[in-house]
Amino acid sequence: MTTSPAAPALRAEPAERARTVGSRPSAALCVRGLDAVRPLAAATTATGATHVLVPTGGEVDAALAGREDVTAVLMVSDRAPVPLRDPVRAQLWLSGWLTPLRPADRRAAALEVAAVRPVGALLDVGRGATLLRLDVAEVVLREGSRCTEVGPQAYAQARPDPLAAVEARVLQHLDRTHPEVLDLLGARLPAGELGPRDVVRPLGVDRLGYRLRIERPTGHRDVRVPFPRPLTCPGQLAAATRRLVCAARG
Repeated sequence: MTTSPAAPALRAEPAERARTVGSRPSAALCVRGLDAVRPLAAATTATGATHVLVPTGGEVDAALAGREDVTAVLMVSDRAPVPLRDPVRAQLWLSGWLTPLRPADRRAAALEVAAVRPVGALLDVGRGATLLRLDVAEVVLREGSRCTEVGPQAYAQARPDPLAAVEARVLQHLDRTHPEVLDLLGARLPAGELGPRDVVRPLGVDRLGYRLRIERPTGHRDVRVPFPRPLTCPGQLAAATRRLVCAARG
């Protein structure tokens, strides 16, 4: 991924990138001996614990009946929130052991999950839904063709990007109503990066800058336009974007 010459190349550490992907809602659960299923919810909480919510009496719940743990892989996909040719930005594999929670621990765990993944199915924990803990032993992050291993402890201790919760709304707004901003962000790229038939699309935004997808007749290229300095909260995004746009206008 290339960067703008106006700022240093910046990229979050792998553990932070993994936690950011782990905060996405699109997940699939693979349990040995079963076909992959879509859980009711899956999340890594603020304490670093990973939980999976499945239907009570379903095949995953039945596979754990009478067993302390079962090997499983939770796969989380990070998809661009705007229409793109190749929308999957990254995938995360969390491998480990699924363990049913003790009744005494269910409420606290459900509240932790609700803080980061507020889904109505959590209200059914203990009745129509079963909350499981995934004791993570291996973390693999795939971005494009590159796979990166992340230590389970580093993953648990990291925090998602502070803009992750607002990213989809911001990019969709840019894509629908502000093509001129995308053009100006594209103007921050090195000379010759954009061809006459290239189209600049919003791919992502995080505390370090914007990611743009340059769509070409024969393929695409992903580039980064960094902020002058990292952001710490979503409230700083508008001002940081204005600075990039003003710099592009000269």
